[in-house]
Amino acid sequence: MVVAAQHLTKPLYSQAYLSDDVADLAQIYQPGINLCLIERQVDNELSRFVEHVLRLPNPIVFVESIDFASFDFFSLQPRAAHLPGYRAFCNDVAALTALYCDLFELKRVGLRLNTLDHAMCPKFHVDSVTCRLVCTYGGIGTEWLEDAYADRRKLGRGSGGLSDELSGLILDTNAIHNMPPYAIGLLKGGLWEGNEQHGAIHRSPKLTLNSPRRLLLTLDFG
Repeated sequence: MVVAAQHLTKPLYSQAYLSDDVADLAQIYQPGINLCLIERQVDNELSRFVEHVLRLPNPIVFVESIDFASFDFFSLQPRAAHLPGYRAFCNDVAALTALYCDLFELKRVGLRLNTLDHAMCPKFHVDSVTCRLVCTYGGIGTEWLEDAYADRRKLGRGSGGLSDELSGLILDTNAIHNMPPYAIGLLKGGLWEGNEQHGAIHRSPKLTLNSPRRLLLTLDFG
């Protein structure tokens, strides 16, 4: 479904397209869409692996520009290779990377995989990229704000140093949503041609005692 009413002409506010069909990722090419979110079910083997990873004492860190055709996805995290479900996890990351490369006709991508125990980007913002894929494998998912309930003048320096909750950026707190675990998110950034002023507004979630870490995958144009 689409959050907010559809328009035949360019809408005043950009919209989010929500679905459970991976084919709907192509909706990101629509001028009025700045965020696609695809919910999906995953098998127990993958989810158990992620649970194990989130309990590892040392963080997972992988940041690299990769050539999709030649990259060995089973080399992502060798020290976790002994855990049950490692191959399922690597295959899933490879599948998401293939989707991203096919959708945007890319040969290289910037792949980042991290376990995080803090909010890396705690304030709402728009990325200075063309389009980013985001998937939270475990923990609390990325927060996004419906465009119709955001005062974009309060982004960045416009906040006057105040928090999102005090700056006037958020016009309705009910318009803040979390991406579900394992959901595939595509977020248009400020470098998408024709979308310079309408990038998807999002931030890192606040972590909790019950969910103190998250495993985050992002893909960018390489």
